[in-house]
Amino acid sequence: MIRYIRWCAYFCALLLVALLVNIARVQVWESAAYGANPANKRPAIERYAEPRGDILVDGRPVTGSRDSGQLLRYERTYANGPLYAPVTGFSSQTYGTSFVERAEDAVLSGTDPGLSAFPLWYELARGRPAGGNAATTVRSGMQRAAYAGLAGKRGAVAAVEPATGKILALVSSPSYDPSALSGTGTKAKGAWSALNADPARPMLNRALRETYPPGSTFKIVTAAAALDAGVVTDVDAPTRTPDPYPLPGTSTLLPNAGTGCEDASMADAVQWSCNTVMAKIGVQVGLRGMVEAARRFGFNDGGLRVPSWVSRSNFDTDMSRDQLALSSIGQFNTTATPLQMAMVAAAVANGGELKYPYLVERTTQDDGSQVRRGDQRSLGRAMNPATALRMQELMVKVVENGTGRNAAIPGAVVGGKTGTAQHGVGNAGTPYAWFISWARAEGAALPRVAVAVVVEDASADRGDISGNGAAAPIARAVMEAALATG
Repeated sequence: MIRYIRWCAYFCALLLVALLVNIARVQVWESAAYGANPANKRPAIERYAEPRGDILVDGRPVTGSRDSGQLLRYERTYANGPLYAPVTGFSSQTYGTSFVERAEDAVLSGTDPGLSAFPLWYELARGRPAGGNAATTVRSGMQRAAYAGLAGKRGAVAAVEPATGKILALVSSPSYDPSALSGTGTKAKGAWSALNADPARPMLNRALRETYPPGSTFKIVTAAAALDAGVVTDVDAPTRTPDPYPLPGTSTLLPNAGTGCEDASMADAVQWSCNTVMAKIGVQVGLRGMVEAARRFGFNDGGLRVPSWVSRSNFDTDMSRDQLALSSIGQFNTTATPLQMAMVAAAVANGGELKYPYLVERTTQDDGSQVRRGDQRSLGRAMNPATALRMQELMVKVVENGTGRNAAIPGAVVGGKTGTAQHGVGNAGTPYAWFISWARAEGAALPRVAVAVVVEDASADRGDISGNGAAAPIARAVMEAALATG
């Protein structure tokens, strides 16, 4: 009898060992697969069981959380959603996250190890600290000025602080309210479908993700390249450029939008936006020199993160001389994001040094204790300091007595450059209106802000004047807001 009991005990012990082995298999080897299984609702329930941390502008939250009373308890809310959507992005229980909501998701959701001095405790206790906050570099007054200036027209505004790289305004228009996507069910799905079907593409972040031909605003890059390369040593000297200018190796004549460009100096060409002169100068700099100059300004860099990824701005590295001529005035295959063109203006304003742009000033715990701080770092020199000083002078002339007079601000020094970018098959599309600029309070040591504005399908009577009419007033409003808070 005792023998049978012993065998029964052995068998029970074997079953216990098999059970422990199976538990270990599930907990160690297969836990990730079970966790990722779409049928497993526990991760989603845990994720939305507590309020999400906030995104801050000027120290005040522009996001919040609402107790929905549903299984996925807390939904994201947005204050002035369309105004800040290009900054915050969305946080949706159905469609995930985007922009700062995605880039700083670990902090906002409370899963970042830096939120606790004892992260292992939360791991063992199967809990997590309260969601932290992400304080942005955006200034509300500038953001509102840019948003009001676009007034629903398709386009974008990017503004940066030249000395640090802080992104002070980031607006894309038309916009949308991220709150419509926060929850689950038919309402969120209907909003998602409607937004994606909208031909105006309100969910497209035009400031970071859309690239446009920069038109004559790119002439700042070409002029800086010519000065750095020694192709132009006297900006006031005649360039012996005919009007129109025959594109090298072709019978195609490149015209100017206005008059007075024949044999114009580079200074006059920037001031009055002469296509012929700047195209010829680009050819004289040469493909290698222009490619290198564009690279120093940030073109052809596919790795820019602010912390959201930014579309690559393009300057072709293999072109014929006639294509190079067109590329040097911001046409052919040259494309740029509004943020990239704000970086061009910022490099001029900052004495030639280009700072890496960034959008998150710092992340903090729920009580305000700092987790991480945004790094200020340099992307290197876009041009020599002497070249930057000369370019500042040329850009000031554009505003004081050139094509960009609508950007002038009393009591401030403003430099700018207009642009009208042709597009469409055979350039049949209505041009994009561009304006890039920087502003310095009179008597101040450094410029306060650099701005890029693009307005899609702006009406244009002739050439670059549309940049002055459609885009420059928006840039002026943003610069005025920056100087007012300086």
